[in-house]
Amino acid sequence: MDSHSNTSFWRVFPLLRPYLRQLIIGGVSMIIYVGCWPILAWLAGELIPNIGKGDLKRVTQVIVLALIVFLVQKCAQFLQDISLAEPALRVSQQLRQDVFISLQAVDLGSLEKLSSGDLTYRLTEDADRVGEVIYKSIQDTTPSLLQLIAVFSYMTVLDWKLSISTLILAPLVTLLVSTFGAKVMITAEKSQKQVSSLAGLIGEVIQGLPLVRAFAAEKWINNRFNEEIDLHRKARFKTLRLLALQHPVVGFIEASGILSILAIGAARIQSGELTSQGFSSYIAALLMLIDPISHLTTNFNELKQGQASLRRLLRIGSEPKEMQDSPNPQHLGRISGNITIQNLSFSYDGINETLSKLNIQINKGQVTALVGPSGAGKSTIFSLLLRFVRPQKGNILVDGIDISNVKSSELRTQLALVPQRVTVFSGTISDAIRFGRDFDDQNVIRAAQIANAHEFIKNLPRGYETILEERGTNISGGQLQRIAIARAVLGDPSVLLLDEATSALDAEAEACVQLALRQAMEGRTVLVIAHRLSTVQEADQIIVIDKGLISDVGTHDQLIKKEGRYKDLCSRQLIRQ
Repeated sequence: MDSHSNTSFWRVFPLLRPYLRQLIIGGVSMIIYVGCWPILAWLAGELIPNIGKGDLKRVTQVIVLALIVFLVQKCAQFLQDISLAEPALRVSQQLRQDVFISLQAVDLGSLEKLSSGDLTYRLTEDADRVGEVIYKSIQDTTPSLLQLIAVFSYMTVLDWKLSISTLILAPLVTLLVSTFGAKVMITAEKSQKQVSSLAGLIGEVIQGLPLVRAFAAEKWINNRFNEEIDLHRKARFKTLRLLALQHPVVGFIEASGILSILAIGAARIQSGELTSQGFSSYIAALLMLIDPISHLTTNFNELKQGQASLRRLLRIGSEPKEMQDSPNPQHLGRISGNITIQNLSFSYDGINETLSKLNIQINKGQVTALVGPSGAGKSTIFSLLLRFVRPQKGNILVDGIDISNVKSSELRTQLALVPQRVTVFSGTISDAIRFGRDFDDQNVIRAAQIANAHEFIKNLPRGYETILEERGTNISGGQLQRIAIARAVLGDPSVLLLDEATSALDAEAEACVQLALRQAMEGRTVLVIAHRLSTVQEADQIIVIDKGLISDVGTHDQLIKKEGRYKDLCSRQLIRQ
């Protein structure tokens, strides 16, 4: 069962505590606003009979008094709305920030299973819907409820017997609203899931549009898109159909109730138990109940939709988190780059081992290549070194210190990753190299020079202030790789982790990146995941991994002579001694 199946907005309202002053001002304004309704009902009772009598003087007095009350009420309503708006929006903002922070702490294995479109929808549409519900709950639902109580209390004072007749209808209306609301929440959540799927597909299509065209698969992708939007239409229609059905049903009950009360009131006037003036006030008050009941009905449905959104947001917080730092972490300090992997075993599912009993020694300044077929476990070693995942057995030592005992942030500042597929955020080239770190322009330029990127950057129209478009599409792949290398060496890391940064480049771009890599590798411990074996023949040691086990270790020449797995891989790539 979903741990958030009973998610309530009461979990969110504690976030309002810092805004107590605004809430008090808004609350006082709300009391004044609500308190004006019974007065207006009384004035209506005074006005209607005097209009019938033709008493112009009294009618004028009542109208002037009513206008004054209206003015006070509307001023109070403005102050109420403006005072309560900011706390509600602040809570929505805080909730979105908390969920985003929670998302960044999710275990990467779990994160990869989540749809990017779904996560985007949760952090945008779902968060907005929750914010709207919080705002309406404070600014609209609460005063509507208080108005209902205040006006009905006045009606009870006027004629308690007639009010009991009115009250008999309340349970029926409440039952109908709650029944519809529960169904609306279920259908709304299904609709939101469908929108998430649609958002995910749109994201995939935008990124893969060149591939779609290359395979002339437009018809296929159009059919998939049409199926998704049709499912979304059907899911959304179910919600709208419920809402459409609710309004006439509840409206008919309300109309029947009002007509019944008119009949009962007429009988009580005839019997002398109620004056026509009192009944006029009563009817005016009764009409004043229609608007808050309508608001409460609508807001209750939105509350249920918002509850579904809140539940989806809070699910992110229940996802498995990455390995936490030790309560008393050991200070790592500036490392020299000695890495020791001792008897290490790792499994993603807890059953099938991806890596088994690994023992690796990497000395400072040494270039070590990890080779082997796809799925052998090479990338998992990088994830373990960066502490994205934790081993089930064994440990990893950096300069003799177990990395599980140090702060992950301190470890990661000294291990820099250059991925095969470069990810950059939109912004300036300078921002892309800094990547949120506090380094001055000279350090940025120095890193770009090491990465063989300075020349092409300074020749751009705006140099380091050139704006990178989404995914860096306005520069070449080789230039993007060199920016990634500059980003990696900016903090002067002791260890470089290279995931074959040249595998997708042409010969000219590869030559530029190879020069950048050689400069970046100087004086550092380097681990390279090698897909093309021609790039690692000069490595100090090559570790051959096959099915999670180390099958061989040595230099290129040593391994070629052994007639083992490495020579077989080289033969397939036409590499000789």
